[in-house]
Amino acid sequence: MEVLKNDRSAARAGRDSEFDVVIIGAGFAGLYSIYRLRALGLKLKVYEAASGVGGTWFWNRYPGARCDVESMEYSYSFSDELQQEWNWTERYAGQPEILKYLNHVADRYDLRDDIQFNTRVVSAVFDRDTSQWTITTNQGDEITASFCIMATGNLSLPSVPKFKGLESFAGAWYHTGLWPIEDVDFTGRRVGVIGTGSSGIQAIPLIAQQAEHLYVFQRTPNFSLPANNHPLDPEYVKKIKSNYAAIREKARKSKFGNARYDSPQKSALEDSPEERRRLYEDRWTTGGLNFTRTYKDLLTNKEANETAGEFVRTKIREAVKNDTVADVLAPKDHYIGTKRPCTDTDYYETYNRKNVTLVNVKESSINQIIEHGIQTENAEYALDAIVFATGYDAVTGAILNIDISVKGGTTLAEKWKDGPRAYLGLMASGFPNLFFITGPGSPSVLTNMVCAIEQHVEWLSDCVDHLRKNNFRQIEADPQHEDKWVDHVNDLAANTLYPSAKSWYTGANIPGKPRIFPIYIGGFGVYREKCIEVAAHNYIGFSMIKV
Repeated sequence: MEVLKNDRSAARAGRDSEFDVVIIGAGFAGLYSIYRLRALGLKLKVYEAASGVGGTWFWNRYPGARCDVESMEYSYSFSDELQQEWNWTERYAGQPEILKYLNHVADRYDLRDDIQFNTRVVSAVFDRDTSQWTITTNQGDEITASFCIMATGNLSLPSVPKFKGLESFAGAWYHTGLWPIEDVDFTGRRVGVIGTGSSGIQAIPLIAQQAEHLYVFQRTPNFSLPANNHPLDPEYVKKIKSNYAAIREKARKSKFGNARYDSPQKSALEDSPEERRRLYEDRWTTGGLNFTRTYKDLLTNKEANETAGEFVRTKIREAVKNDTVADVLAPKDHYIGTKRPCTDTDYYETYNRKNVTLVNVKESSINQIIEHGIQTENAEYALDAIVFATGYDAVTGAILNIDISVKGGTTLAEKWKDGPRAYLGLMASGFPNLFFITGPGSPSVLTNMVCAIEQHVEWLSDCVDHLRKNNFRQIEADPQHEDKWVDHVNDLAANTLYPSAKSWYTGANIPGKPRIFPIYIGGFGVYREKCIEVAAHNYIGFSMIKV
């Protein structure tokens, strides 16, 4: 698809207030949305809170920040020229390389022209009479657009716990999801890391190498798998690039949006203990998230899951020399995979360092942050810096951080007070012309996100094109189809072990957030075919209004 070189000088100068489409966010989803919608000749406005492109990868600059999907697939597929010219250096790309890639894409396709940086959208109000969204920002902008696209990301609203006394802390504190652009040097400093989710597990080994002493405050241990990251072999890269078309097509039809991993066909209980150990050992050595896909029933059968969980606990005990510390690090309160598994480099081995102390806050909770450190129920820890690795208000947080409403009607926050409801994860009934990219009810965070993003952006851009060509001014999800889809998503999840865990998947990390599992687990390929079918049948499940 060729991008139209239409004149956007007025929009760049900020003089225009009327647009065809407003896009919120300039990460992977926002950038591709610009590319696709601009090719339709549409007049765009993009708002981005950061000072540059990148979305999640702009903000997550913490030590060790790295993707857990292999870089050769965690990339755009829409342009063969792009995927042939870009050269990834590692199996799993680090944050600096991913951000460099996204900046390259923005420059290559001249995508910055339509983006207004350092601007956060405050509210969006739809008027059914005019079929227009009115968007306001924290910079005082007020514009109108026919369509509003939420390219806000699934993990982009950091959750900073409201610890008593934080304002009194004399040192510096950081959140992994809001890391400074400038390098942070922990050399000679006493550092406390709160949280052992993915960002904590990636950052802890590197902070430990710098800090005079590192205290890790852990409430809930997580399963972490070795990444086995390494530089990419040029011959391997050449092979992938020569076969990219087939690889991308396989990914689109796969369960997880990833061509490298086949769907397992056997139950863990069908193999002997010796064979299971052999297969687990092979996956462990290879590294990455494919470990949890060794057998087909690891996320549906407790007994099967326990074979994998105990294997990893054994590995933790082998890596950590202190038996008491190893026991605290070994998860026992959830099934492996029901929280997103982490991948790491030398995480468990880091606890063998003399300058690292694990603090079990499940036994002795944090009372408050004091001027020079952290006070738990049983002790005080003197600190010069604190790192909050406390995650995000996932899936819905960034969407609901904006006051979205329909004039004379309700707000999206009110509609979603008991949990998000959206048809196919693309649109919510009652909110015309509002699209979500990888929204609740889609495969989203259980897939290769770039693959999922491309599918959504392509679907919604085709939809907008269809509406304009056929003189429709509004499209809206039908409530009955939405209800059936939400029930379907919930029924699928209920047949798995996912809802049993207190995870960010279910919103358990955010006080007061409804506890549901808002992710479609039927497989990305199946979901994609459903979306194709809906469009082919004149967008069944959606109501459209003519001009």
